[in-house]
Amino acid sequence: MSIVKYKVIWFSVSGVMVLSSLVLLAMFGLRLGIDFTGGSILEVEFDTYDPVVGDVRGALSAAGFEEGIVQPVDEHGIIVRQKTLSEEKHQALLDVLGTFGTFEEKRFDSIGPIIGNELKRKSVWALLLIFVTIAAYVAFAFRKVSHYVKSWKYGVITIVAALHDVLIPIGVFALIGHVLHVEVGTAFVAALLTILGYSVNDTIVVFDRIRENLIRESGSIEEIVDQSVTQTFARSINTTLTTLLALVAVFFFGGETTRMFVLALMIGIGVGAYSSIFLASPLLVVWESRRN
Repeated sequence: MSIVKYKVIWFSVSGVMVLSSLVLLAMFGLRLGIDFTGGSILEVEFDTYDPVVGDVRGALSAAGFEEGIVQPVDEHGIIVRQKTLSEEKHQALLDVLGTFGTFEEKRFDSIGPIIGNELKRKSVWALLLIFVTIAAYVAFAFRKVSHYVKSWKYGVITIVAALHDVLIPIGVFALIGHVLHVEVGTAFVAALLTILGYSVNDTIVVFDRIRENLIRESGSIEEIVDQSVTQTFARSINTTLTTLLALVAVFFFGGETTRMFVLALMIGIGVGAYSSIFLASPLLVVWESRRN
């Protein structure tokens, strides 16, 4: 099958996914966790009580803990997120939860708003820096074939594909945050950086084959790109499926604390495989065809 021939379909699919993600992000935004906003998080596990979120939230509200989030964890666990709590408030919160039965306090963490803002700023800079570094590296790596296709074009298209792969998980988590009250923290940023790595790797594999075929083969840019995508298609799909199988196992059988991190990876890596084949390569053809 000719990938480039149906480029309008692939561009439309990517456009719908990216536009939907941007709309969701604009409507709901990301629900930032205490890593970025500051606050306290408490996780407990009851011995026998199966937490009912509504009952726990009602008891906390009655005790003066108005603003916060209550989430179930596993079978008998619960997570409570609040604004920064003093030790006195911490103990008062434990007393309220104690009315539901005996439990074990698994963790209690507090982060100040200044540290949260610092983490937010550094996370944004980390993402921007990695985009610039990727573009520079790709342009440098492909400099020897610039007389066929300018090396900086490979870098720009790699960045476009990487942005595509990052925006879609962000949009999904904006929706999840609105519906399920899932918060994002530094683990989500780590997931986005990991997705960028996978995205660039997949795209570079295809582009490297295009580079080799431009030197060795004759024909139009469309024919050479199609041939290159066909040669790398099985490798890209098999690598992605192998990674996703491992992530699915971790998602279902791993701990609750890693579940959203793994979900972000699953979405991003899956989308990254799509973009390297159906977005980046056709974009290169369209760009070169217009120049010629």
